[in-house]
Amino acid sequence: MKVIAAYLLAVLGGNNAPSAHDLKNILSSVGAEADDDRIELLLTEVKGKDITELIATGREKLASVPSGGGAVAVAAAPAGGAAAAAPAAEAKEEKKAEEKEESDDDMGFSLFD
Repeated sequence: MKVIAAYLLAVLGGNNAPSAHDLKNILSSVGAEADDDRIELLLTEVKGKDITELIATGREKLASVPSGGGAVAVAAAPAGGAAAAAPAAEAKEEKKAEEKEESDDDMGFSLFD
C-alpha cells in the first residue's frame, strides 16, 4: 500500500511517470523502507496507463465487493418459546447483580471522600 501511495503522491505532484528512484525518495522522506520488488512490480503494471482510468476501474471493482456491517443474523425462536426466554432473563439479572457487587468492592477507599 505504501508503494501505491507514494506513486499516487508523485502523480499528484505532477510527475506522470515516476521512476523507482522517485518512489524511494518519497518513501524515505517519511521514514518508510522501500521494497525494490514491489516498486518494480507496480511500475510494470501501471506503465503506459492513465491514473484516472486505473482509479475508475478500481472503483468499479470495489463497488461489487460486499462491505458487510449492515446485516444482522436473526436466530429462530427456541421450541420452548417464552419458557425458554425466562432463564435467559434471570441470567441477565444475576450478571447485573454480580457487576454491581464487584464495583462496590473498593477496599474502603472512595474517589469522592
